[in-house]
Amino acid sequence: MKNLPFLFAMVLSSNPLFTQAEGSLPLEPHAIQTRIGQIAVYQRVVPNTVPVIFIHGVYYDHHLWNYYTERIQDRTVISVDMPLHGKSKNIPLKNWQLEDCAQMLIDILDQLGHSEAYAIGHSWGSMTILRAAAKHPDRFKAIGLCNMPVAQASLSQKLAFGFQHLMLPFRKFYTGQVSKVMFSAASRAARPELKNYLESTMSLLSQREIRKTDRAVITQADDGQLYLQTLQVPALALKGEEDYVPRLQQIETTVIPGAHTSPLERPKEVLIFIQRVLRE
Repeated sequence: MKNLPFLFAMVLSSNPLFTQAEGSLPLEPHAIQTRIGQIAVYQRVVPNTVPVIFIHGVYYDHHLWNYYTERIQDRTVISVDMPLHGKSKNIPLKNWQLEDCAQMLIDILDQLGHSEAYAIGHSWGSMTILRAAAKHPDRFKAIGLCNMPVAQASLSQKLAFGFQHLMLPFRKFYTGQVSKVMFSAASRAARPELKNYLESTMSLLSQREIRKTDRAVITQADDGQLYLQTLQVPALALKGEEDYVPRLQQIETTVIPGAHTSPLERPKEVLIFIQRVLRE
């Protein structure tokens, strides 16, 4: 276990998606106290600009967005380690849910002194942003929702996750199954570093942390359609062709090659998508 941070750093340094772009400035770390607990937040300030905040999905951390934060130099950028992920391990609230994550996002903006922001999310991050924007529309200029699950989990899906969690002690097998959902077969064949990266980020999560995250974000998540129907903030969506999430009917949705982790599979297309959100 002591070698995991070193191995994680090695995977990051060997992959151009996660290394710092030439000439870019690093994001400064902050420890933000929220209703959930202490959240690790990373920010690079460009004065007098509306910031864009990036929020990752399950099993990843803020490094998911490195390719993008290093290429947006004309405005303040913020990225977040979600609860139990990355360096956000001090989470005293026991039974947090997506509603708490949404309020957590508002807490972060408040403590960093931002009255409004653009927000870009992947999966869990998109679910969080949608709920925050629906409840606090005045805090968001526009939102970009990548690979966002919408429907509540069915009984059969909940049972399936319970069965899958029995496989957690066999971590390599479990991660291999997850990678088949996260990445298309073509991506896994052409770019094995994607699966290596997923293995590295998942290795930093305990079995308890994975179970807790899956419960809060997947099996106990409320119906996202309720928030889509009342959303008053400009929004764009994006998904992979082989993604399990549906094409959103209420929001213009861009469909690109790949599966559920579009920010890693198709960075150039996702960067174009983000630039469109920032023009809204």
